[in-house]
Amino acid sequence: MNPVLRGSAAHVFVETLAAPQLSVDDDHHLRRVLRIRDSDVITVADGAGRWVIARLDASGLRVESDPVVEPPPRRAAVFSAVPKGDRAEWMVQKLTEVGATSIGFIDCARSVVHWDEERGHRQVERLRRIAREAAMQSRRLWLPEVLEIVPIAEAERNTCCAIADPNGADDLAGVDAVLVGPEGGFTPEELALVARRVSLSGQILRVETAALVAVVMLTLRNESH
Repeated sequence: MNPVLRGSAAHVFVETLAAPQLSVDDDHHLRRVLRIRDSDVITVADGAGRWVIARLDASGLRVESDPVVEPPPRRAAVFSAVPKGDRAEWMVQKLTEVGATSIGFIDCARSVVHWDEERGHRQVERLRRIAREAAMQSRRLWLPEVLEIVPIAEAERNTCCAIADPNGADDLAGVDAVLVGPEGGFTPEELALVARRVSLSGQILRVETAALVAVVMLTLRNESH
């Protein structure tokens, strides 16, 4: 990570770097919660790899550098059954912190949690806000996609995907997306949709744990190549 990003007093996303404007919530967070002073260095990003150095004064952001452009990270995607309770929020937060590029949800036959269209849309919008906050905390430059829930048959159309399976192989070569099933597992019909299997652990993992392990494995593999 660039040392300026690591050492900045805060990291924030804006719609455009041409004339960056803070949202009301971000402005309040910087001034009232983090108590940013006009002498503090802030890094400001557009969520698509471009960022600048800035300071915050009474009138808003004051840009002090030319934009730096970072290439997109290699794909590290996970499509997961919806975990119970508030675990989806924890999962999205941690997946963002460790470098997931895409986070999707799948509706499976054995899923414990089913979102209808209206509820699913509300939940995904909330999870996108959580991902944005986690990306600011972890100094990410590229915001992850948080996708609407889809049937597993649609998720498996992603190229280079594998199903998480304790009996699968350890080899992630050629894989850039992992499908994580519900705690009851995939049905035989669902398993038949994807040829590749990948083992995440010798133990049975919770949905959110399996999703996190999958992305950690993918990002470590990507960083080593």
